[in-house]
Amino acid sequence: MEATTVGIWLPMFIVFFLIMTRQVAARRIAFLTIKKKRRKLAMTNEMIAKYVGRNCYITTGTMGVSVTGKIIEVNENWIEVETRKGVEILNLDFIQNIKLK
Repeated sequence: MEATTVGIWLPMFIVFFLIMTRQVAARRIAFLTIKKKRRKLAMTNEMIAKYVGRNCYITTGTMGVSVTGKIIEVNENWIEVETRKGVEILNLDFIQNIKLK
């Protein structure tokens, strides 16, 4: 009885293990590709520094925050925006779109 159990379960375990390792490798490759693209397309401080003092509409993605306000300052990787509610600080890595008003 044990020999047939090993004969059935061992090949299934090996196939399962091979599938899982390939999925992990595929996810890793996809993550590295996205990370590489993000570096190339990242916004720079110089691009946004010319909009300091102007009213803008800033979006950070489909499920993220949308902010309307005046850009006060750009430091390193952060933007300081003055809105009706007060001052908000946004990370440049997550900003997808800036529209001037």
